[in-house]
Amino acid sequence: MKPMEVSSPMHNYTDPEDGDASKRLMNAPPPSAVDAGDTRSQGLKLVFCFIGLQVSYLTWGVMQERIMTTKMTPTPLVPDGMFPSPTFCVFSNRFLAIIVAAIICYQKYGTLQTPAPLWYYTPCAISNTISSWGQYAALKYVSFPMQVLFKSAKVIPVMLMGKFLNNATYQIVDYLEAIVITGGVAIFGLSKDKSTNSQAETEFYGLICLTLYVCSDAFTSQWQDRINKAYETSTYQMMFGVNCSAIVITISALVIGNELPAVFEFISANPAALYNNIITAITSATGQMFIFYTIKNFGPVVFTIMMTTRQMISMVISTILFGHHITPLSYFGASLVFSAIFYRVYRKKQAKKAVTKN
Repeated sequence: MKPMEVSSPMHNYTDPEDGDASKRLMNAPPPSAVDAGDTRSQGLKLVFCFIGLQVSYLTWGVMQERIMTTKMTPTPLVPDGMFPSPTFCVFSNRFLAIIVAAIICYQKYGTLQTPAPLWYYTPCAISNTISSWGQYAALKYVSFPMQVLFKSAKVIPVMLMGKFLNNATYQIVDYLEAIVITGGVAIFGLSKDKSTNSQAETEFYGLICLTLYVCSDAFTSQWQDRINKAYETSTYQMMFGVNCSAIVITISALVIGNELPAVFEFISANPAALYNNIITAITSATGQMFIFYTIKNFGPVVFTIMMTTRQMISMVISTILFGHHITPLSYFGASLVFSAIFYRVYRKKQAKKAVTKN
């Protein structure tokens, strides 16, 4: 659920909702080589992992965009017909996640008590909730492809948080990769047809939400690193502890913000909105399970390649289903981002080979 190697921040480019519970596995050593007789079995496992991750997170992405951008039947409390509460979307995901984590923890450890006290998870639960809220809220103002690419730029706040919270050090190549990724995101975001003042203002709100997302998510991963240094927590215990606090936070936000009446009225008039939230919660949970299984069996490099592939496919699907217009220069910006990410994967793999040889 958190990065074990703060000096290599680039693995954190995956989505906080799809990646938070896996981050402590990301720098685990790759599984040992298999015998020739197990090659077929491993190949089938690899296909199973790839399909499971793609189906889970591609569906999750489509549902996420559909929830926040589809105009449905207006209601008295929601006259614009748009889903009224990103906070409820976060809550629905956390609600199922805590059930799954509780079941697994009880089966594996016979107790729901975690090594760290539950209050100790609260800081990263707050930041995780804020980052998830920002991710959903941003879709009201910017396109899904922009959201996907902007996530990659969180490497910079991850590095800053790493230095501030954990005294981390980074190589020059880490900074260069961060610059290329950030430049690619900037090119993608700026390479579009001229916007009206109203559109520019709307996009500005979206960028604020995305900035809130990446900064909060960077804090989440670094605080989880501190938890694991102070207490030996497993991935599932971390998942359970963070979601315990997150459930309290999201419910409190829904009550204090008086969002529940509008949500209940809206989903009563638009049952599809509830179904979309349920599907999002289910695919988020199944995606987490596939993350754990993939990293356990094939290591973080294979997982990173699969998730990067998922990001590219999700951008294509979003563009087709929701009619986003992407300019040639935007494609160039996206190619810079994904090239830097794949180079990072290659560099990390070569570094591990060198260590193995020595």
